[in-house]
Amino acid sequence: MAQAINPGTNPSQTLSFNFKLLSHNTLDGFGGVGEGMGMQKTKDGRRIMWLGHEAAPKNFTGVDVTDPKNPKVIIQTELPHHKMRSNSLEVCGDRMYVAHQIRGAEPGATPAGFDIWDISTPENPKKISHFDASGPHSLGVHCVWCVDNEYVHMSSGAGDFEPRHENDHQFYRMIDVRNPSKPVEAGRWWYPGQSVKDKEPPLKRHPKHDNGYRPHNTQWYPQRPDRAYLGYLDGGIIILDISDKAHPKEISRYNYSPPMNGFTHTAMPLFSRDLMIVSDECVMDDGKDWPKLTWVMNMADETNLVPISTLPLPPAEVFTKRGGRFGSHNLYENYPMDVAWRSDNIILATFFNGGLRVYDLSNPYQPQEVAYFVPGAPALSPKGSVQINDVYVDDRNLVYTVDRFTGGLYILEMNL
Repeated sequence: MAQAINPGTNPSQTLSFNFKLLSHNTLDGFGGVGEGMGMQKTKDGRRIMWLGHEAAPKNFTGVDVTDPKNPKVIIQTELPHHKMRSNSLEVCGDRMYVAHQIRGAEPGATPAGFDIWDISTPENPKKISHFDASGPHSLGVHCVWCVDNEYVHMSSGAGDFEPRHENDHQFYRMIDVRNPSKPVEAGRWWYPGQSVKDKEPPLKRHPKHDNGYRPHNTQWYPQRPDRAYLGYLDGGIIILDISDKAHPKEISRYNYSPPMNGFTHTAMPLFSRDLMIVSDECVMDDGKDWPKLTWVMNMADETNLVPISTLPLPPAEVFTKRGGRFGSHNLYENYPMDVAWRSDNIILATFFNGGLRVYDLSNPYQPQEVAYFVPGAPALSPKGSVQINDVYVDDRNLVYTVDRFTGGLYILEMNL
């Protein structure tokens, strides 16, 4: 199919190609959603979409999406205080893992870590335990990944970790949650030179955009249980051997910042294709850190990753003027669960004011855009445009995407 072209000159206008909007829910007025999206199928057959919020006052929201045309908020919880957020969450069966990170530069504040919840009765979630990751140099946990109810893989600080540089306060940690009432650390790894205790020389800082050396997404898949795939911000892409969980070992490292502007966010393997999709998050408004791209890598030799293309985007000279951020962010991450859709050929990615975009990777050297959905600016949006933050696809082939500030949840039908 030929690539669609859209100018996107008016941020109040909705742009859509090969998508049908089924419903839109602003989450009872608290429509700012972070990077936490997870689906639960209850014992009575309902579908609950769980959402972590970008900022206080809300912790997480549960939305009954059994009827995708009529989503209903069934529970919404509060954070303990306004200086924290629950940006990330994962749902696995009747358990939910919710990250807690302190906002701003206030290391040492609490609670900082992650909570484990029993959501078997969605309207009445019960907290099972809290894993503490607070400390004098820690802001807690930014991102969690758990798809087996055995180990949480996360980007986290710790009470016993001191970085050389204040921007490098998080590292990769694995937490054993097989006994959810007593989570314990199983292993950890950080970028050589990141800790004050390291013998390696201090890490090279980007001259214009020092985002830090720390992981964002930390992914593990049952197809390769001895590997972890990390997007390590200014450290690039890291592949780890975690066959010995207590002693992770670096398999490969690919860092392209500089000359690129850093903030490697997600490194998602496509195992059947020997490919990897890598996103670099845009973190500045009005194109100030452009370009922020989504890369296609050849990973046939995992010790020698090779970039072969990028996912095409609408013109930056237009979208950087729409308000807020424009550039790469999240990917739909092929969750290996019964309630999730998977494809090694169709890639869904979010681009803030560039909306949700879908690509056909039949020819990985020339990816083709085959669908997009860019909602008009949500009411009261502080950026004057939509800021699409994350995306999830369920086993019914329904697509869920969210706005960072006020727009809430959009439920879509993809017509491919």
